[in-house]
Amino acid sequence: MRIGITCYASVGGSGVVATELGYELAMRGHDVHLVSSEKPFRWRANVPGLTFHKVNVPSYPLFREPQYVLALTNTLVSVARRQKLDVIHAHYAVPHATAAYLAHQVAASTMGEAAPRTVTTLHGTDITLIGADPSYAEVVAFSIEQSHGVTTVSESLRQDTIRTLGIQRDIRVIYNFIDCERYRRTPDPKLRARLLKGSDAVVMHVSNFRPVKRVDRVLDTFIHIRKRVSARLIMVGSGPDRAALERTVADKGLSDHVEFVGERHDLVAMLSSADLFLLPSAQESFGMAAMEAMACGTPVVASRVGGLPEVIEDGRTGFLCQEDDVEGMAERGTALLTDRTLHERMAGAAVIDVRHRFCADVIVPQYLKLYEDVVA
Repeated sequence: MRIGITCYASVGGSGVVATELGYELAMRGHDVHLVSSEKPFRWRANVPGLTFHKVNVPSYPLFREPQYVLALTNTLVSVARRQKLDVIHAHYAVPHATAAYLAHQVAASTMGEAAPRTVTTLHGTDITLIGADPSYAEVVAFSIEQSHGVTTVSESLRQDTIRTLGIQRDIRVIYNFIDCERYRRTPDPKLRARLLKGSDAVVMHVSNFRPVKRVDRVLDTFIHIRKRVSARLIMVGSGPDRAALERTVADKGLSDHVEFVGERHDLVAMLSSADLFLLPSAQESFGMAAMEAMACGTPVVASRVGGLPEVIEDGRTGFLCQEDDVEGMAERGTALLTDRTLHERMAGAAVIDVRHRFCADVIVPQYLKLYEDVVA
């Protein structure tokens, strides 16, 4: 098939999934064209069948802000006509579902029935935060209803979409996925020693440091854990809440025990060097970071919110606590760090579960089936 994919290029679950899906489809012999403002964080160069198209947004004094939706629509139409796309797959509703709808309408004026069908994958905050805003809700709902196929990354998000926007159409749940050949525990003794710096355990968090990730709760939980375990906290990623958290760490005299390492391309090595992963988010429509940690054999303690209970089975493949239960998360994290048998049992169960439910070979065929259905 000839497939166009549009997504955000920045670090975040929707961009990661879209880019990895493009790679997996290309590896299966499909012709994939990824359209975005710049090459995504997880972009892989020189992959046969995978092509990047940059959206160029001209600057005119008449406009106070860049006209990205129009530029994206124009690029999608151009790629659709040149490459004879079968499908345009929009990841994250705002503004990609709207641009995909407009692109289909414009392309149909010359391509007729050959115009590409549209698929929208909803990832979370495009519904629970932005999509629910009255300034966007009507357009977001319309764009979703007009898509030829719609998916969400969890049943929780499917229900949120129906409840928040009143969507009437069929929505398929297709979980996020990983390349299970890459995401497996790969110890790096030198990296682990550098992260430990003489302590006994590595606690880790990975996110884009937005308010919804509650990075302050990560620090609070770690402080409780340190009362019983000599551990260091490694914060991977960057975002709007990072600077404030770094100041808090310095004010509390924890700079020797908390390290901010920024965005990393060696995520498998980082996760494989950790003993515990914390994810006390206020909302997670799926929990990509939790799944990646589990695949690398690192037990997860997370909030019981959104789609996380669909990823983590409490007490078997990880621990789930109420969103603000810092002491409960610290208690379960401490148990994992002090009970080797519990740690090994939970880590092993998590790896097996991820490989059974979330590998690319399980999930990618579900997207291909959807493409085939909407084209047919």
